[in-house]
Amino acid sequence: MSAALSRLLQRHWWRPTLTPLTAALAPLGALVGAVAARRRAGAHAQPLPVPVIVVGNVIVGGAGKTPTVIALVALLRAWGRHPGIVSRGHGRADDAVQLLDAATPAGAATPAAFGDEPLLMHRRTGAPVAVARQRRAAALRLLQAHPELDVIVADDGLQHHGLARDIELVVFDGRGIGNGRPLPAGPLRERASAIGPAGPDAPPRFVLVNGHWPAPPALGLPAPPERCFEAVRALGGAVALADWARGAAATREALHALRGRPVLAAAGIGDPERFFAMLESEGLSLLRQPLPDHADFATLPWPADTPDVIVTEKDAVKLADRALGRTRVWVATLDFGLPDALVAALREALARRSPSA
Repeated sequence: MSAALSRLLQRHWWRPTLTPLTAALAPLGALVGAVAARRRAGAHAQPLPVPVIVVGNVIVGGAGKTPTVIALVALLRAWGRHPGIVSRGHGRADDAVQLLDAATPAGAATPAAFGDEPLLMHRRTGAPVAVARQRRAAALRLLQAHPELDVIVADDGLQHHGLARDIELVVFDGRGIGNGRPLPAGPLRERASAIGPAGPDAPPRFVLVNGHWPAPPALGLPAPPERCFEAVRALGGAVALADWARGAAATREALHALRGRPVLAAAGIGDPERFFAMLESEGLSLLRQPLPDHADFATLPWPADTPDVIVTEKDAVKLADRALGRTRVWVATLDFGLPDALVAALREALARRSPSA
């Protein structure tokens, strides 16, 4: 899909009612929804020997899956579990199974080999990560290499029915579900009904909203309120790129030191404007540089004489060890918390599958 067509559709998708364009696309959207529903209903994947928690989204674009996975891994460790992560690894050079763990040589841990998000998840959690187009193959490779693992978190696997799952965590951001229609008539990968209650034999499904659900006239979330939770998220601070690459922590002092200085904010994520708004809420004056999700930064998108640039961690993995001239690059980190009610619900659901949880 061309960038121009994508922007056009986005302007129409995020309206609560159909427009002439999306109404014309509605029959094709109905077909896409029917195919997705048939695939879900016909899924009979072989269970793995450990529980699997799938984190995914129903809307197109980024919704906060990566910080959700990172927070979930931290939570599982707090419970005494030993989690591993599987992912497709968007933007990889091939679809073969690749293992990223402490034994992976630093020079081999590149976005081309693993994708930007798996690199970030491994960097933030230290958990072993396996990437492959077929997530079941990735999970089996992960368990073979790390038999101590007792739970797997699958990144972006909601529509990947070749991987059996015990819990589904559906992630949204503050945009809601737009007009509630499947692609290309709307922003959904499945029918809106797929968000709601699952069948009696289906794994428990919870909804996590990274922000506040939009107010009317936006459409309501088609899921029971007791299964819907709001995440707590805020900027944790900033840290120089070179220090971040060495594992240094971000600080709010470094973030606030950028106040009163011309700062270019670049973001190759699903919703760059949200990142920019969070920076501005901290008192920074920005020149915005929105980029496509998973932008590769093969060419630096800012002028060579730019004094200060601030980026997300997802983009930082592609900039570490790069020659950046005189530009000072800062990394803004995100503090992300799972609400207590969701923590309790996840623990109860996991205990049903694995009594040791």
